[in-house]
Amino acid sequence: MAQTAAKQRTQEAAKKSQAHGTFCWNELMTRDVEGAKRFYESTIGWNFQAMPMVDGGTYWVAMLDGKPVAGIFSLNAPGYDGVSESWMSYLAVDDVDARVEKALKASAKLMKPIFDVPNVGRIAILMQPGGAGVGWMTPA
Repeated sequence: MAQTAAKQRTQEAAKKSQAHGTFCWNELMTRDVEGAKRFYESTIGWNFQAMPMVDGGTYWVAMLDGKPVAGIFSLNAPGYDGVSESWMSYLAVDDVDARVEKALKASAKLMKPIFDVPNVGRIAILMQPGGAGVGWMTPA
């Protein structure tokens, strides 16, 4: 039940700020999830709810006053060896597939295939021509 509630809160937060072209989510990508959780709990007052991922991992939804405010994603899975620990911001877009097509024509790189997160949205991870990473999401 807590997992379903976390998904619903994440979806509600995305919908509140889902206007095309606006930032709708932020997540910390880290190799020390527990250390990051301790840091943000003790300094900001966040608590965390686990959300199972399709690959068997756990995504952590940071909560403040009962509302989702950010996520924590573990970089310990295979395929993330060269990825730096950092915060990733997500822009809401009206049609992620069509927008990615435009981005690729404008010299962006798609870092992994576009994917769906149930009850959250359709997501693309891009590297813009200057090298900065950004997520684009069509919220569910």
